[in-house]
Amino acid sequence: MAENTSAKEVSREEELKKMSRISMIRSILPIAGLVIVFIVFNILTAGRMYQKLPLVMSQVYVTMIASTGVFFIMTMGGLDFSQGSILGMASIAVCLVSKNEALKAAGMNIPAAIAAGILCGAAIGAVNGFFHVNRKIKSFIVTICTMFLFRGIIKYMTSNSPVAGDIGLTMIGMSKNALYIYMGCTILVIVLGFLAFRFTRFGMDLKAIGAGEKAAMFAGIRTNRMKFWVYVLAGAITGFAAFVNAIKVGSVTASGGNQLETQVLIALVLGGMPISGGAKCSFLNVIIGSTLYTVLISGLNMLGLTTQAMQLVQGVIFLIFVAVFADRQSLKVIK
Repeated sequence: MAENTSAKEVSREEELKKMSRISMIRSILPIAGLVIVFIVFNILTAGRMYQKLPLVMSQVYVTMIASTGVFFIMTMGGLDFSQGSILGMASIAVCLVSKNEALKAAGMNIPAAIAAGILCGAAIGAVNGFFHVNRKIKSFIVTICTMFLFRGIIKYMTSNSPVAGDIGLTMIGMSKNALYIYMGCTILVIVLGFLAFRFTRFGMDLKAIGAGEKAAMFAGIRTNRMKFWVYVLAGAITGFAAFVNAIKVGSVTASGGNQLETQVLIALVLGGMPISGGAKCSFLNVIIGSTLYTVLISGLNMLGLTTQAMQLVQGVIFLIFVAVFADRQSLKVIK
C-alpha cells in the first residue's frame, strides 16, 4: 500500500515537472520567435530589415493599440471579429468631426475628433456586448454580424469618394514629431492597460471568467456586467487607434480598417495568447505578438512575396502557434 502511494506521488511530481517545462517553453517561444524571425529576415534581405527598422516599427502602432482591447476580450474567453469595422467607422467619425467649422474656430476640432472616435468605437462595442450578454449569442457570431453590418455602412459612406479629414490631421502626421505622437499614444494605452490588468481586480476578474464563468459567478464576480463593459472598452480603445490611423492616412476609403481583426488575432496568438483565455494570459502577449506580426509581414513584403504567398505563410504560422498554445479542454466551450 505504501509503495503504491509512493509511486503515485512520484508520478504526480514528474507530471508537475513536465507541465512546468511545457509552460516555460510556451513563455519563451514568442520571444525566441521574434528574435529568430528578425535575424532570418535581416539575412534574407541583406540587412535591409535592420536599416529600415524605424519604418518597419511605424506599422505596429494601430495593431498594438487595437490588440490591447481584444486581449481583454480573449482573456475572458471571448472573440471579436468586428475590430476592422470599428476602426473604419471610428476613423470616419474622426475625419468628419475634425472638419467641423465651429470646432475649428474654437481650436477644439482635434480633441473633439479624438473623443468622437472613442465614442464611436465604444458605441459599436456596446452593440456587441448587448447582443452577446443580453441575448446570449456567442461572441464570434455577434461580432461577425456587426463586422459585415458596419463594413457595409463604411462602403456606403465612402462610395462616392473617400472621407477626408481636416488638413490639421494630415499636418500632424507629416510633422517632425509624428513618430513621437504615434509612440506616445501607443505607450499611453499599453501602460494603462498593463497597470489595470496586472495591479487591479479588473485583470483578476477577467482571468477568472476565462478560466470558468460559472465559478467566477459563484465567487461574486458580476460576469455579465463585466463582459458588457469589456466589449465597450475594447471598442473605445480601437476608436482611439482610429485617431492614430486618421493622422497616418488622412482619409478613409471603402477598405478602411479592412482585415484588422485578422491581424490582431494573429498577432495575439503569435505572442502566446491562449485562444481559450484564462489564467495563462499575460499582457506581454500584446507587445511581443504585435511586434512579431509586424516584423513578419514587413519581412515578407521585403522579400517580394505575392499576397497569396503571404497569406499562405501567415496561415501556416498561425496554425502552428494555435496548436502550441491552445488549451483543448477549454476550447470545448466557446463563449
